[in-house]
Amino acid sequence: MDKVRISLTVFFEDPFWVGVYERVTNEKLEVSKIVFGAEPKDYEVYQYLLVNWSQLRFSPPVEAFAREQTKINPKRMQRAIQRQLGDTGVGTKAQQALKLKQEQNKMERKACNRKKREAEKERQFELRQIKKKAKHRGR
Repeated sequence: MDKVRISLTVFFEDPFWVGVYERVTNEKLEVSKIVFGAEPKDYEVYQYLLVNWSQLRFSPPVEAFAREQTKINPKRMQRAIQRQLGDTGVGTKAQQALKLKQEQNKMERKACNRKKREAEKERQFELRQIKKKAKHRGR
């Protein structure tokens, strides 16, 4: 008798919500990626799977790692879920755009500072070379 284990994970992968459907049969893992667009409700995900099950395209089977199913304390599981839900980061599109702009400014500032540092090193090197030549000028 074949043992089949399935799981569906829905997460936000900028700018879309994505579902990763995993199925393990005879220690072989197959994966299918589903792009939802807007954040799907539970019933929408279920409906999608019911209607589009035959159109899912799975990856070639790979050797699945053996993972022991252990009993997890319900309180610990609840804390882990709350931690995952709390790590959503910046929420609205406007906030995300601001964050992106801030990151771009940070990268530009770092590049500018790097250029200034290198120019200063070059200037110091040139000064040392001039001093060195001035010392040997009298020979």
